[in-house]
Amino acid sequence: QVQLVESGGGLVQAGGSLRLSCAASGRAFSRYTMAWFRQAPGKEREFVAVLTWTSGSTYYADSVKGRFTISRDNAKNTVYLQMNSLKPEDTAVYSCAAVSRTYTSSDYYRPTVYDYWGQGTQVTVSS
Repeated sequence: QVQLVESGGGLVQAGGSLRLSCAASGRAFSRYTMAWFRQAPGKEREFVAVLTWTSGSTYYADSVKGRFTISRDNAKNTVYLQMNSLKPEDTAVYSCAAVSRTYTSSDYYRPTVYDYWGQGTQVTVSS
């Protein structure tokens, strides 16, 4: 079992930055692929970024590429999402997710492949 707890959300002006954290409890954190998703009001959950445990590869949604960076610290059992140049359309509840099985890169964009989810943290970007 893995429990995930996000933190770091808040209110920021457009163009600003935030760093989200996702702390994991449980064993073998380093052997989990970790991802971030977001969900805005009235919209479906959307893939943001993923970091695979096997190769350390990262993949990003086109909408955040070049602005967001996913990273992890296995010693701290934590995954991060550094968000720069934030836009009002980035406003959403951001959740981290974990899975230990391996998939092709495109599969990691689907929320259904993940076994564990955090409760989410609100990010609001004002214009």
